[in-house]
This record gives sequence, C-alpha cells and structure tokens, in this order.
Amino acid sequence: MGRAMRTTATLFRIGLAAGRSTPGDRLRWWGLFGAAATVAFVTLATVATLATYQGRETRADARGPAVTFSKNPALLYREGVDTVGKRPASIVFVHPLTPEAPVPAGVTRWPEPGEVLLSPELIRQGKDEGVLTRYGRYAGTVTTDGLVTPSERIAYVRVAGAPPKDDPRWMGVAAFGGGGGGSTGEMIDQRPASSPLTALWALAGLPALALAVVSARVGSGTRDRRSGLLQALGGTWRHRTVVNLGEAVVPAALGSITAFLPYAYASVRDIRLVPTGYLLDHRDVWAAWPVAGAAAVASLVAVLGIVVGTHRVHRDGRSTRPATYTSHVPAWRLVVCGAGVALVLGSQYLPRKAQLFVFTLGTVVMWAFLSSVVALLTRHLGGWLAGHGKRTGHAGRLIGGRWTHAHPGVIVRLALAMVIGIGIVAQMQVWTSRLGTQSQAAATTYERIKDTVIEVTTGGMTAPQADRFRASLPPGSLLLTRTFHDPGAPKEPWVSIGGSCHDLRALKVVCRGDGEATAKSGARSAAVEEMSRWYGDVRFAQSPRITVKPDSSQSLLVVTSEPGRAAEVKQAAFALPNPSVQVQALGGAWLESSRSRIPNWIQMFGIVGILFIVVAGAVSAAAEFVRVRHALAPLSVLTGRRRVFRSVASWHLTVPLLVATVVTGAVTAWHSVFFIALVQEGSVSWNVLAVGVMVCAVVSLAVGLLGARTAAREADQWRPAAD
Repeated sequence: MGRAMRTTATLFRIGLAAGRSTPGDRLRWWGLFGAAATVAFVTLATVATLATYQGRETRADARGPAVTFSKNPALLYREGVDTVGKRPASIVFVHPLTPEAPVPAGVTRWPEPGEVLLSPELIRQGKDEGVLTRYGRYAGTVTTDGLVTPSERIAYVRVAGAPPKDDPRWMGVAAFGGGGGGSTGEMIDQRPASSPLTALWALAGLPALALAVVSARVGSGTRDRRSGLLQALGGTWRHRTVVNLGEAVVPAALGSITAFLPYAYASVRDIRLVPTGYLLDHRDVWAAWPVAGAAAVASLVAVLGIVVGTHRVHRDGRSTRPATYTSHVPAWRLVVCGAGVALVLGSQYLPRKAQLFVFTLGTVVMWAFLSSVVALLTRHLGGWLAGHGKRTGHAGRLIGGRWTHAHPGVIVRLALAMVIGIGIVAQMQVWTSRLGTQSQAAATTYERIKDTVIEVTTGGMTAPQADRFRASLPPGSLLLTRTFHDPGAPKEPWVSIGGSCHDLRALKVVCRGDGEATAKSGARSAAVEEMSRWYGDVRFAQSPRITVKPDSSQSLLVVTSEPGRAAEVKQAAFALPNPSVQVQALGGAWLESSRSRIPNWIQMFGIVGILFIVVAGAVSAAAEFVRVRHALAPLSVLTGRRRVFRSVASWHLTVPLLVATVVTGAVTAWHSVFFIALVQEGSVSWNVLAVGVMVCAVVSLAVGLLGARTAAREADQWRPAAD
C-alpha cells in the first residue's frame, strides 16, 4: 500500500510539472481555467434556477387564498389583470367584511376603502403611466415576503363600495396561506423548471462542455506521446489518469472556485437579468449554498473526467505501438450523431408534451457530434488531396492533405465552435420568431392602429354611469358598446357595435337616426377594419344612451382620436364605482403573449453560449497555431520557398473549415425548417443564416492566413535541434 501511494504521489507530481513545461502550457492552463469556470457557472445557474422555483412556490403558497363557500366569509376576493409598460400586471380586488379579515403575506393590514397597495416593481415601471392613482389612492407597498420575486408586478385594491352580489368572479376567503397562490402575479404563466433548464444547457451548457473538450486537447501531441510511453513502460490507465489529473487539477480547481464569485454576489444582492428584466431573489440563492458547493465539486469532477477521457490509449491487438485518437475518428461518435438526428426526426411522432424535450435533446446530441462527421469527410478529402498533390508535385497540397488525413481530431476541435455557433444563432432566431396566429394578428393590429381601440369589460353600467365615464375620457374619444350574439346552429354568431349617431359617423358608419346603421362600403375606418378582423361578422346599431348589461355578453369599446391615450382610459375605467373592470387594447390578451419574456430568456442564454463558444474557437485556433508553427518551420529549408506555409495552412485548415461551414449551413437550414413544422409557428430568417455562414467562411480564411503567418515567423528563428 505504501509503495502504491508513493507511486501515485510521484506520478501526480510528474503531472504538475508537465503542466508547466509542455508546449502551449499557458494556453492550456488558461483554457482549462476558463472551461472549468464556464461549466461551473452553468451548473451553479442550474442550482439557482431550482432554488428560485422552490422559493417562488413557497412564497406563492404563503399568500394563496383559502376559498370558502360559506355565506358569511371574512373577505371577498377577486383577481384581475392590467397592462403596464407593455407587460401584464396582476390586480387583486378585496372587500373585507369583518374587522378581523385575513391578510396575505407581504400585507400588514388592509388599506382603507378606495386605497391600494402596490409592489415596488409596479411603481417603478408604471409611475409614468399613473399607476399611483389609477386603481385608487396609494397607501403603501407590498413587502418582499408577499412577492414571488422582487420583479413581480401586483396590486391589492380595496374597493370603495360593496361588490355586486351576482358577480361570480368574487370569491369568499377564510384565510391566506392555503397553497393556492399559483393564479396571481408571475405564477400565472410559470412554466415548469425543465423549460429554462433545457434552454440553459442547450444554449450555454453545450458550448461550455465544448470549451472543456477543446481545452483538454490543447498540446495533445506531446500528451499522447507521454501516455504512449507510460503504456510502453507497463503503466495502466490508472497511472495515466493520475498524471493527467495532476496536470489539469490546478487550473480546473481555480476555475471552479472563480465561478462562485457571481453566485456569491447573487446570494447577497438581487440581480436584474438583462434583457429579461427579471430580478433574481438573493434569498433563494443564499438558501442553496450547500447544494451549490456540491454542484461545483460535481462540475470540477466532470471537467477532470473530460480531461482523462480525451487522453485514452488503445491497442489494436496486432501491434505494441500505441494508437491515439488523432489517427482516426471513433465510430461511436458517428453513431451518437446519427442517434441525435433520429431523435430530432422521431420527435414528431411523440405526444405533444414530449415533442419539444425530445427534439431539444436530439438537437444537443446532433450539434455536439456533427463536427466528427465533418472530420470524417475532411479526412477522406485529405487523403484525396495528398494523392493529388503527390501526382502533380504540389508540396502544399501534399503536406496539407496528409496532415488532414492523419489528424482529424484537429478538425473536430476547430469545427466544433463553428458548428455549435451557427446552431445557437439559428435557434435563437427561430425561437424568438415563434408567435401563434392570434399573437401575430394582435401584433399586426397594433402596428396598424396602435392602442386607439380599447376594450373595457365591466360588470354592468347604468346610463348615468356611462355618461360620467364618457366625460372622464380623453377629448375626442368615442364610446361604444360591443355585444356578442350567438343564435345557435345553423346561424353563425355575430357582434353588434352600438353607439350614438355622432360616434358612429366618426367611424364612417351611416346612421339614419331610426335605429339602423350600416358601414360605408369601401370607406370604413381603420378601427372598423380591425374590429371586423377580430370579431368577424360586425353589425352596427344606433344607441342614444350607453348601458351595459351585468353579464359577459356585453362590454364597452373606447376609440381614441390618437394613440397613447390608453393610460387615461384606464384611469377613468378604474375610477368607476363598479370594480369589476378590465381594460386592454384590441387583441390585448394575445398582444401580451407576443411580448412574453421567453424570447428574452432565449436571447440571454444564447448570448452567454456564443461567448463560451467564441472562447472555445479562440483556444482551439491558438492551439493549432502553436502546433503548426513548430511543424511547418523546417519546410522553408526543405523547399526554399516561404509560400509553402500559406499553401499548407490553406489545405490543412481553411479547406476543412469551409467544408464544415457548408455542411453546418445545410444541416441548420433543414433543422430550422423541421422545427417550425413541428411547432407550427415561427419563421426562418435566411438572412441571419446566410450572415452566420459568411462569418464562419471569413473565420476559415482568417485561421488559414494566421496559421501561415505564425509559421513564417517561426521559420525565421528556427534552428535544427536534436529532437
């Protein structure tokens, strides 16, 4: 046991020394440092996400109303929505019936009738829109204990008068903390934790792992020879593992520790995640420190496992000479890439809930191993180029082709960044273009008429109340009624728009004063055109006095003379004595879904992933420059021409990378079109894809030119050595 421990310690010290003396040691040191930091960063982000979800659910349950069907509840409670700053906000109307009426978490006492409590974020984003007076008199803020996140936008409004007894939207509440808080605030549209985690690992985790693979193989030629020597001396895989761990453990450990800096900051202070606008609650991050420590250790082990796994030595059973990965492309990599493609294709036949997950899994696998397929193609291309160069006497083509044929692993590492980079850019574009038919229609309507047509849903309104409401509207506004009629089959439903002749004529509707009104053929206003698009069969009727029935079939329409007056309309609507009011622009519910934060989250994860993959590409290219400059330098003596550097670098680096660009562009186009067909929404921006392919083509040319330049500089200083 003692001898084994001493041998292990000696081998570990050999690894530590090798990390400071091998070619490209500083590059690999910083590469492993960055790889460990990025992998740990994504892992800690996963921990923070899970902790945030747990904290959100706990705080939501603490404020959730316990509904009672008693005839004498302590509190009447109703949930509503509003739009502030193009984002939805939750408006909770309450009417205490007893002095001991319960209060939810975050509320110390109910305000006086006609007063309102607002969340800090709602005040910050809606102050310019008048939210401090829109729902009632401002009486204070909701504390963070009653908010699922610090960025939540919610208001508690105590109505001035008693709610109508026949309004089913009012619920009796006996207490709070009953676990039903999932229907208000940011919990309304909360997706399962698997959704952000899948996007995080697909867009940022995969590039981080790619950086780890690339960094582990920096200076691999020297390391492979050392592994072969250890094997020839009788060393086992355990001995080689100890040496490789000794070489990589210091930068990897320091990188993992560095990743804790942003996590530590997020655990003591709320952080706003740009561009989502989401405030990360530091309390949740702080509570997950034990799990974060274990996760960081796991990420370090994963990086070290990649280092060990990428430096294996195999025997073919016929020779004692060790073979390395650089001599061939392992068949299992091609099989795994094919499995990823199969998952993508097979996702269309699965249940709807499983389709997206399987598609994403197949996408990650496909992008991770597509570079191996490219390397196989370029390896065969290298063999053909070498043969052609030999027949024609072209030294650059001969040498470049042979290098490409003998070292396909180099192409894998160089192409990996380009393949994943194009894939990330394409997925970001496709995901952010995903809008359903109704959301697209809402966005189109908003482009045409902005917010000049506003729907006001009330629980009933008398003619005097409607007159007072009209008087409080912005100057030049029209007040109409909208009534849904459903006569039943075989007749189709239709909508009637009622108003005074003055208001109807302003919409270019003919009003004779006898109760009849018809739209002018070919001269309808833009507002009427959009109403017809949303309501279908629209008919008009004269209504001298506006009234609203206390049912869901009728509501109000306000048409303003100019856009940007919605805040004033809301101010007037929420001042109505009946608090059962909801105000939104035409198609507003669908417009809010088109402005959801999902594209912002995709953009954030994608930008982080692109940064990681850019670092991976830079490390891979720099490592190849180190290898090329040492290998090419003697050619100036053998050929007597410096032009050979540019020729070899072009055939060995530029041509394979151009092949990778073409293959990746074709696969990305197919993958994007397939995704749109799968989810049945979104569009492919061929301009974005073309720009991505062009950028990669330029990078391919630049890598070849820089490789030739570094080799030429090394040739000026090269002297023969006994190596």
